Amino acid sequence: QVQLVETGGGLVQAGGSLRLSCAASGRTFGSTAMGWFRQASGKEREFVATINWSGASTYYAGPVKGRFTISRDNAENTVYLQMNSLKPEDTAVYYCAAARTASGSVYYTGYDYWGQGTQVTVSS
Repeated sequence: QVQLVETGGGLVQAGGSLRLSCAASGRTFGSTAMGWFRQASGKEREFVATINWSGASTYYAGPVKGRFTISRDNAENTVYLQMNSLKPEDTAVYYCAAARTASGSVYYTGYDYWGQGTQVTVSS
């Protein structure tokens, strides 16, 4: 089993940056793809980014491409989401997810473990 804990959320002005961290534990972490999803108030959960088990491959949702960067440090059992040029529409609870497969998915059904979420609020 994999346990995930997100940190780094907060309040930031439009145009600013935040770096989210997801600390993972569990014996399968080194072979798991990781992903970030977000859910705004009253909206459905949506895909943000994913990274394969080794960190060699990444994929981003259109609205965040060029602004967000997903990365991982397997030695530290941590995945990151660097968020730059933040917009008010980025406001959401951000969730870290882990899959029992080497490659990730853009669908939340492709992930097996989830963190508790961290709130990101971008003001105008």
